[in-house]
Amino acid sequence: MTRQFVAVLLSLLPTLAMANNFIIGQPVKPLSVADKGQLILSDNTITYRPWDSQQLLGKVRIIQYIAGRSSAKKQNGDMIKAVKAAQLPTAYFQPVTIVNADDELFGTGLFVQGKIEKNQRKYPWAQFVIDSDGKGKALWQLPAASSTIIVTDKQGKVRWQKDGPMTDAEVSHVIQLLRELVAQ
Repeated sequence: MTRQFVAVLLSLLPTLAMANNFIIGQPVKPLSVADKGQLILSDNTITYRPWDSQQLLGKVRIIQYIAGRSSAKKQNGDMIKAVKAAQLPTAYFQPVTIVNADDELFGTGLFVQGKIEKNQRKYPWAQFVIDSDGKGKALWQLPAASSTIIVTDKQGKVRWQKDGPMTDAEVSHVIQLLRELVAQ
């Protein structure tokens, strides 16, 4: 009996190690990104400044923490398309994309950075952050080569989260949740 219990416990360890540490109703663990950080667009020029998760206060946010790989981008492409299509009011809502540049394929760094800068120009109301050292992945205990979606309310509290690809039902649920949070 004891051996079976230990065997089951040991089989769960990889699953427990992969679980993130977001708690519904609580803010995300404080994250500061100083190396690269937030992209700032001014007169079509991109500069960088440190970013801190305290900036999540004041608006409803959908945060995508994503590995700097095209395979990770594809995981939640439908969610991002749905957010764009929802046309939520930017006075109350902001999408935040944090790219883990420490989790990209060798030799693709400049390509990834160029794509992020292009997206900042295309969507200036959105917030883009480059996490060069993968601090968010480590702090928030996120899986490698993946995409994690987090929804926070105006107080910066987590209202929904998921690691990995979302189903169509989850995408619909998140869009409805975002609409409800923006209306509050």
